[in-house]
Amino acid sequence: MSYIKESFLELKNNVSWPTMANAQKLTVLVAVFSILFSLAIWGVDTVFSKIVEAYFNLMK
Repeated sequence: MSYIKESFLELKNNVSWPTMANAQKLTVLVAVFSILFSLAIWGVDTVFSKIVEAYFNLMK
């Protein structure tokens, strides 16, 4: 039980929390990079899919 109390005290007294404005900026930044990264992965997947499809069509 003391572990939980000490954890809450640690969070309350020793953790530096970002301001609301800073947290919002970082959230938007993470969202934008997540979307860009997912689009990049989709693009690479599409290209590889076309390459594999073309390879197997040639092998028929």
